[in-house]
Amino acid sequence: MRCRWPICVATLLAVATTVYHAPVSADTTYSDTCPSGKASCYQTGYAGLTALQQTGRDTWYFWTGGDLDSDGMVVGDQALWRLLAVQSHGAFDLLQALDSRYRGERFKRFGVINDPDCKKATGPDKYGLWLDDCSSPDVPKIADTGAPAGVMGLRRFLNPKFNPAAWDVNKYVADPAKVEPPYLIGVACGFCHVGFNPQHPPADPENPEWHNFYPGIGNQYLREQIFNTAKYPASRGLKPNDFRWQVANVQPPGTSETSQVATDHINNPNVINNIANINDRPKHSEVTADGVTRDIFHILKDGADSIGAACLDDPTEKPGVNDTACAALRVYVNIGVCAAIWTTLQDPVYGLKRAQSPFDPKQARQANKQCDEGWTGTEGRMEGLESFLRTLTPLTLASADSGSQYVPKDQQVLTRGKTVFAENCAECHSSKRPPAGYGGSDVDWFRTAVLQDDFLDGNFLSDDMRHPASEIGTNIERAMGSNAIKGNIWEEFSSQTYKEQPTVHITGLVDPLHTSLRLLPVDGTEGRGYYRTPTLANVWATAPFLHNNSVGLFNKDPSVAGRLAAYEDGMEKLLWPEKRAGLKTIRRTTQASTFTYEEGGKVCIARNTPIDLIANVDLVTPEHFRKDNFITRLFCHVTGTGALNGLFLLVDNAPDFVQDHGHTYGSTLSDQDKRALIEYLKTF
Repeated sequence: MRCRWPICVATLLAVATTVYHAPVSADTTYSDTCPSGKASCYQTGYAGLTALQQTGRDTWYFWTGGDLDSDGMVVGDQALWRLLAVQSHGAFDLLQALDSRYRGERFKRFGVINDPDCKKATGPDKYGLWLDDCSSPDVPKIADTGAPAGVMGLRRFLNPKFNPAAWDVNKYVADPAKVEPPYLIGVACGFCHVGFNPQHPPADPENPEWHNFYPGIGNQYLREQIFNTAKYPASRGLKPNDFRWQVANVQPPGTSETSQVATDHINNPNVINNIANINDRPKHSEVTADGVTRDIFHILKDGADSIGAACLDDPTEKPGVNDTACAALRVYVNIGVCAAIWTTLQDPVYGLKRAQSPFDPKQARQANKQCDEGWTGTEGRMEGLESFLRTLTPLTLASADSGSQYVPKDQQVLTRGKTVFAENCAECHSSKRPPAGYGGSDVDWFRTAVLQDDFLDGNFLSDDMRHPASEIGTNIERAMGSNAIKGNIWEEFSSQTYKEQPTVHITGLVDPLHTSLRLLPVDGTEGRGYYRTPTLANVWATAPFLHNNSVGLFNKDPSVAGRLAAYEDGMEKLLWPEKRAGLKTIRRTTQASTFTYEEGGKVCIARNTPIDLIANVDLVTPEHFRKDNFITRLFCHVTGTGALNGLFLLVDNAPDFVQDHGHTYGSTLSDQDKRALIEYLKTF
């Protein structure tokens, strides 16, 4: 059963307003000054960028797939978010989550970032909705990207289905399925990927300025599902006796559930990738979905979005131009472009009514005009987007505000840290490799290379290769995601090489019901069971660690000192695994709770039940089991005792419940070497 909702991406997304227009041409002139005369606004970020990169920046911050086609039909992702609000009967509703009365405490409550061009509403608008006042003259005017919604990366559009005569705000907040709202909300890349600049953090996280943002660092503070389900006042939101509340409240900050829609029936939220040094990212030769062998990047945590330019209308490879095109397009589709087609290929909210079918983008575009326009409009922006992302470089501690007081100064310690890195980390965490024909050992080559002043220059700090989860030892839930395998919804966006990866045999998984016991082995097949090596760029500023943000302190503090405190804590727990929480990271219900089917039936869950025991179960539920009747009430009573939890364990898609295990590389080093390594990594 999957009781969750989506909102972010971990690769590429962005924005939209009225009718589809072609992307801005390369000779368009941009202004890099603030209309208000302020020193800091979105426009000042254009400085130093080419016109193509400026268009890409607009895409990253604002594009949602478009606004309306010539028939007045929605082409952008805002149609999906409206559909989810309807099908969840308001449990998930971005329009309500944006209530302006939360401005001033949004970061504290939800980890979302306030748009500096907006301010708190002084009262409801003419429709009775409390939405931020975004009337600043500094608001960028970019075609087809809607208007600011008050939160970074969220965009507000007029709803073409809105009927003022039928509007009733009380009816809407009670159940958004009952009446069409005046606005739709779209989601751009910036919602997840734009974060506070580690080098120039805001004095007050609730009141940042544009210069306090960085487009590629990722929002490590986002409480995705808590925000998704927010209502004002808070008493109107989900309650702890609702299993959906239990799921939402255990999602780690700074993570996004990128496989919520379409659901893979695995509770696997993962860290929002920080983006740097794409120009130096290694490529790998793979047979893509169209049967062509290409040199491509590995995208997503498991490399599942790796097909280069294969999905484009002109799939001719243009290295450095469209290397990430299909991965980006798949994300836009996943967050709502072509939703009128692909939401019919699965049960988009809970995944209970039918199994997935593959989404064929070419057939979908032929069948649906809005799909084709959303796809075409987004495809036309990919070159600019990639060009912009290639400008993003690591943010060094030495260049941070007050960073000089934290920069390692003991050169002897740093030199030792470099050697420790060469001997224990560089094999996976360096894109600089021994040259072809090198006759010595890799470790010897790395020992010499790390001592060179330019070792970090042009280094992606990752081999970007897939490695078996059984080798790394980390939690397998994200690695077992199945949306990109053959026969499932995104099969067209994964390579044949991915689908034919060797089976991964995983052992030693803890039984969450009897933690001294171990479960039977699990096999990752058809591409599942792997993680690609993440970059260590910006590692000093991006704790907690591992793919699920499970190792290290979460302190809600974006200051330089706060990030370093989280870094130090995370590194200690990486290198001294005995300091980790271990069994305490098993996500459990805090009280008895229920999940209610739309048809009226319920599933009861006992207190202290492992949440992933229920959330990871993949069952297309027959309709009579979703209705309220004697059989379903009896079943609910029995499951509510916890007596059947062992049966759920038998059908768990990814039965790995301890979140912070694995990646113990370096744990056998001396304490002195561990400290030296921690100091050296601060310079990344």
